[in-house]
Amino acid sequence: MITQNQNMNNLLLNAVDHYAQAHADAAGVAITPFDGLTIVRVTAPSELQHSIQKPLVCLVLQGVKHVAIGTQALSLSPGDSMLITADLPTASQIITASEQEPYLALALDLDLQVITDLTTAMEAAPVQAGVSVQTKPTEKEIATSALRMMELLARPESIPILQAQLVREMHYWLLVGQHGPAIRRLGWPDAHIRRVARAVSVLRTEYAKPLTVEQLAASAGMSPSSFFNHFRKITSLSPLQFQKQLRLIEARRLMLAEGSSASHAAFTVGYESASQFTREYRRMFGRPPAQDTQEVKRKTHTG
Repeated sequence: MITQNQNMNNLLLNAVDHYAQAHADAAGVAITPFDGLTIVRVTAPSELQHSIQKPLVCLVLQGVKHVAIGTQALSLSPGDSMLITADLPTASQIITASEQEPYLALALDLDLQVITDLTTAMEAAPVQAGVSVQTKPTEKEIATSALRMMELLARPESIPILQAQLVREMHYWLLVGQHGPAIRRLGWPDAHIRRVARAVSVLRTEYAKPLTVEQLAASAGMSPSSFFNHFRKITSLSPLQFQKQLRLIEARRLMLAEGSSASHAAFTVGYESASQFTREYRRMFGRPPAQDTQEVKRKTHTG
């Protein structure tokens, strides 16, 4: 006998699958007109992917994905939701996916202003300090809110009018649910995690420029020593390591997606030494940049 929850989950899975088949790019990613809402549909196990994730909640509907963040290793299965409350470097890999049963997931960026507004309006509740990523079973209210978002995509003229209401509803259920204690600290504008986020924003937009800890600490409104310690605690990296990963991830995107040469990509993202770029690229991705550029050329030629 199919329960009400199972039926609702099936409706969400089918809605996500239908939308992704119509709108996903070659990598299986569908960027929706609903601000911050992204759909993923992948039909085969993937290679290891490196990225810097923004604060978000991700609902896995089908398939299995492994995610490594710092010293944490997570396995996401159908019915799991992953919460990330800080800008974090991740290494992820889809383990289970096929043409018949593709990996399907829905991700929504967290809106810090909405969290602040709701936290202020709600009664005081426990806060879980020091948690930047966690997984929990997806609660009924979360899945129901996600389904309403998917249904809204079928009526694009309604998105500008109703999306703010649905985003607020999703964040409310996150705050009162199992993820709530980990999210609530984002509702404090002066919290260390929010201050570090301001510096991360600078790093994201100016990663190709030389940036000092003092400059980043000033953007966060913190002393250099306090900033460095909190940055490392929240992201698991030093500011310099974080910037290096941003540079390498962007360089790899330029090479794989835009066909840039390794040397052009290296200088574009701020490297002054091609040999240093090659060493650090190999250390992060497990192979030299030339091997990736050759792979792109091979696929282009055979395609």
